[in-house]
Amino acid sequence: MGNSTVEVHPLTDNPTEAWKSISKEQTIVQLNVAIPSLPVAPDQVRVVCMSDTHVRKIGFDVPDGDVFIHAGDFSNIGDRPSIIFFNQWIGALPHKHKIVIAGNWELTFDKRTMDHFKLLMQLRGRKVVPADTINIRQYLTNCTYLEDSSIEVYGVKIYGSPWIPERPNGAFSLKRGNELLSKWNKIPTDTDILVTHTPPVGHGDLTLSGVRAGCVELLNTVRMRVRPKYHIFGHIHEGYGVTNDGEISFINASTCDRTYNAVNLPIVFDMPLKDGYQK
Repeated sequence: MGNSTVEVHPLTDNPTEAWKSISKEQTIVQLNVAIPSLPVAPDQVRVVCMSDTHVRKIGFDVPDGDVFIHAGDFSNIGDRPSIIFFNQWIGALPHKHKIVIAGNWELTFDKRTMDHFKLLMQLRGRKVVPADTINIRQYLTNCTYLEDSSIEVYGVKIYGSPWIPERPNGAFSLKRGNELLSKWNKIPTDTDILVTHTPPVGHGDLTLSGVRAGCVELLNTVRMRVRPKYHIFGHIHEGYGVTNDGEISFINASTCDRTYNAVNLPIVFDMPLKDGYQK
């Protein structure tokens, strides 16, 4: 399974129908979301996950841990004040390692959506200055930013990618099928924790309209080729929660609900340290 070649699914453009077929081959369990009451054990790595905070006021304390992961949409349009605000907020968190990817609303992180960013700024009566658009990522000084790249922490290999199925004017938006699959093909097979902004189809991707929004090729990549222990994402706010297929835990860590209130608690899990590693 881990070396399987993933091909474009014939129903890739209709994830709802694709999932009806794919789901017959899987057993999916919905897991409860709860903050651990006990401190992390010395031989464990505690990971704290959030996503889609959208510069909203968060009415709860972020639990401590070893690694903090944010799966994108930490701003509203990618404007510089929001990026600076987020950087200060994440800098105040106690976690030793902080890992972030972009989402579809980080318009300034994707040069293809810069014109849309400028239009939105104008509509909001805000002047665009060079510092808003040139190397905007420089303001993320308190975390490690991943974009089709990886980092190893305590021997745990974490890979981050921001791409989503095609969405008008959305950053990191690509057509379903080969375009997205070309990005997922970059994910190393030794990845322990995969962080994407989009969900895979069938996990945390069911919208209020009953339509599934996840990526078919992402699910097949995760299940057939990469097989990480954890797959963390966001994007679909109403999909918040954790599911498991018997081997992989799928985590939609969206902090904001469908009405953009930051009410969903962080999702926390502990991983055993690999042999030869210590904190």
